[in-house]
Amino acid sequence: MTSLLVIIVLVLLAVALWQLTKIFDLTQVGSSSDSSQVANDKDNNIQGYLMFGFLAFLYVFTIYGLLAWGNLPLHTPASEHGTEVDRLMNITWVLIFTVQAITQVLLHYFAFKYKGKKDQKALYFADNNKLEALWSIIPAITLAGLILYGLYAWTNIMFVDEDEDTIVIELYAQQFKWTARLAGEDNVLGKANVRYIEGVNALGVDLADPNAQDDIVVSELHIPKGKKVLFKFRSQDVLHSAYFPHFRAQMNCVPGMVTEFAFTPTYTTAEYRELPYMIEKVAHINELRAKQSVELIAKGLPGLDPYTFDYLLLCNKICGSSHYNMQMKVVVDTPEDYKKWLADKTTLVNEVKASLEKPADDASGEAKSNDTLAAAANEVAVK
Repeated sequence: MTSLLVIIVLVLLAVALWQLTKIFDLTQVGSSSDSSQVANDKDNNIQGYLMFGFLAFLYVFTIYGLLAWGNLPLHTPASEHGTEVDRLMNITWVLIFTVQAITQVLLHYFAFKYKGKKDQKALYFADNNKLEALWSIIPAITLAGLILYGLYAWTNIMFVDEDEDTIVIELYAQQFKWTARLAGEDNVLGKANVRYIEGVNALGVDLADPNAQDDIVVSELHIPKGKKVLFKFRSQDVLHSAYFPHFRAQMNCVPGMVTEFAFTPTYTTAEYRELPYMIEKVAHINELRAKQSVELIAKGLPGLDPYTFDYLLLCNKICGSSHYNMQMKVVVDTPEDYKKWLADKTTLVNEVKASLEKPADDASGEAKSNDTLAAAANEVAVK
């Protein structure tokens, strides 16, 4: 209702302004003012100065934006290839700002210098081969350099040697959550298909596949520092995009396809929390949360908990109504802590077997629905 009232008020204001302009035009009837639609020298001077005014506004706002929001972009990358991504991004930004600064100043300056004057005619020429070559060759060389450098960086980032020692992890996307499957001791993921999705086996893993016997499914991902991790992505429903902002990694998750991305973490979660910029950022966030908690408590609502930094896996594609909440906590451990965490995990096969060993008073219908899983588990036991 409030939105409707606001729209009505705005419409009425627009009508009122339109009527005021009509009244103003009526008051000018019979006056000696110039009613010609052709701009005179005074008009051209005003437009020229307005161009300079807009140029000043453009650069004042740009400088203000850099000072006010310059601390918001991501800071220190937490992966080996992250520095390469940041370097490419910084080169691009510097080129954009340099070209923008030069071209906008020239554009507005020439608009003022060569503004219209009475009895002055503009110089006309059909073409200028030197100028056309200049503004074609220079951008072409610049863009070619950026593209080639980008391709070189992307190739280095995406290259994974078959003989390289990596940890293989699958990330399974579905509306609106992430699930991780670790390849286990053999470092080979078992086959999977949506037709196998049933009960505990929410990822559709083929439990009869020998490579699936040590697969581990978790909802909170742990990875070791200094070890390359090869992620394989699947999607159950719609197009998602796995985005690790602090690791400078992103890859689309496409239904019916398996995509992949690899990176090597360089900071554990504990180490990244101790970086000076992160300490300052967390303190600022908690200061804001504390102020908001006071307002919430005054209204009889619970306050906000203090914020603690964690790496996150986000979805960077608008995949539905709860897209904003599709995230998974990622913990980077030391190699020793990672092994301890992994040792406490139960394999998917054992989870399936445990789910089938239910009390006899469970509904028979539910037991029948697990026939397929039981057959697969029995087949594994025989092997």
